[in-house]
Amino acid sequence: MKILVTGATGYIGSAVAEALARAGHQVQGLARSDGAEHTLRSHGIHPVRGDLSDTAALAALVQGVDAVIWAATANSEEVDAPAVAAMLERMAGTGKAFLYTSGIWVHGDTEGVVADETRPLNAAKLVAWRPAVERRVLSTPGIRGIVLRPGLVYGRAGSIPAMLVSSAREGDAARFVGTGENHWPVVFIEDLAELYLRAIEQAPAGTVLLAVQGPSVKLKDIATAASQGAGKGGKTVSWPLEEARKQLGGFADALALDQQFSARRAEQLLGWVPKGPGILEELSRGSYARR
Repeated sequence: MKILVTGATGYIGSAVAEALARAGHQVQGLARSDGAEHTLRSHGIHPVRGDLSDTAALAALVQGVDAVIWAATANSEEVDAPAVAAMLERMAGTGKAFLYTSGIWVHGDTEGVVADETRPLNAAKLVAWRPAVERRVLSTPGIRGIVLRPGLVYGRAGSIPAMLVSSAREGDAARFVGTGENHWPVVFIEDLAELYLRAIEQAPAGTVLLAVQGPSVKLKDIATAASQGAGKGGKTVSWPLEEARKQLGGFADALALDQQFSARRAEQLLGWVPKGPGILEELSRGSYARR
């Protein structure tokens, strides 16, 4: 397939684009700068110039591809929602596929229950606009609309876990928001990219998938592993939620969510079997420690 990936130079998007290319697909990556174009070419991805704020140009790009994987975000309803809508309007009735990257925070706190895709949404304030975008993807007529909700992604020494490692290196202890007793559902970046590949190739229209692997992990344990990887002996320190909100706003509340999920649907529907290292190993002895 000819597949356009938005956010192809980003953390998730780059891994997805590379996985698609390895599988033999013709991959285009959205690039908004000369530097982004160079990065994409260096990874064997064909760059196409565009910007999320230029909705007309984005819509035009879908004509030359069979599928779009939306892995970009400005973390803004004012930017993301119109951009997605413009592409969907142009794709309606074409039979093409559109895979939207959402996230587990749209579910809110799961209150100690291991939830799946059927749990009613109760989105954290930070991502309160995303369910409406999901609905638009799934309801656009004549396309194969798919929604993925990844857990906290780790690996390649990046994403949110890298913040814990940095806090340990800079302050002698990994700092986490809240009590640390809450659970984070997680997914290894390479396994996540494999799920995107399977979903864009096989998932039927209307599919919603949670992308998590294994049981959720306590934030306090994740912070301890980050501290070990940073060479700080497992030292951690709590950042009270009220104080964290003053600096991080709604992001602090999202980090303090207690969530547990099952990825049984992805496993049963697409045969997805995560194989990567667990987050504690990756933080303490893997890519984060090596960096």
